[in-house]
Amino acid sequence: MSVQRVTAAVLIVGDEILSGRTQDINLSAIAKFLGVLGVEVAEARVVSDVLEDIVAAVNALRGRWDYVITTGGIGPTHDDITADGVAAAFGVKLYEHPEIIAMMEKRYAAGDLNAARRRMARVPDGGELIANPVQGPPGFMIGNVFVLAGVPSIMRGMLNDVGWRLKGGAVVLSRTVRVEKFGEGVIAAPLEATARAYPEMSMGSYPFFGPDGFGSNLVLRGRDEAELERAVGDLIAALEGAGITGATLVDA
Repeated sequence: MSVQRVTAAVLIVGDEILSGRTQDINLSAIAKFLGVLGVEVAEARVVSDVLEDIVAAVNALRGRWDYVITTGGIGPTHDDITADGVAAAFGVKLYEHPEIIAMMEKRYAAGDLNAARRRMARVPDGGELIANPVQGPPGFMIGNVFVLAGVPSIMRGMLNDVGWRLKGGAVVLSRTVRVEKFGEGVIAAPLEATARAYPEMSMGSYPFFGPDGFGSNLVLRGRDEAELERAVGDLIAALEGAGITGATLVDA
């Protein structure tokens, strides 16, 4: 049975991520948030604070996937150019959104709303605001692209105003078969045979090692629950047929 697949890409903008100075945790949060809604993160990219790179990435991703979520690069400094890149990708101008300016005028004392802070009020023509319940100005969306802050706590708050805008598909379900005391070299053949029999599903092997022994967690992911259960049964049978005993389903 064919079920609807809805996809998204995550575009992480920032030299600080590429340099290793900052560790990204937004991708995991976004993937988990979208997964519950039936939106699968199919690709993720990290690009530097270079306008041409942001434009190229936005255009490539928005043309291939249903949604694109960007994080980072919408602050007040000169290298915060995500808004510029997204506007250029859509071929539109940026303007100071009056609602954001009004928010800032309430927050800052007279004379404190300087040019740097006003940069955060810029939105592409045709863009819609995404509420920021934590601190600072809103993000925005244009077309199928959502532009969020890079600070994890702020980004997660903004996601609450993203979810209702998405048309989700079938939620991806997963099952894990645990195999102990057998290495991947032995597991590979029965796992591959099962994967070929279920081409619409994702199957992967994730080894573990520890004081209590070694083995692999075999993770099966799909949108059709009945098919997923059949695949689990077939995989366990294939493992047993290859002499691999003790494979157990550890989650359902």
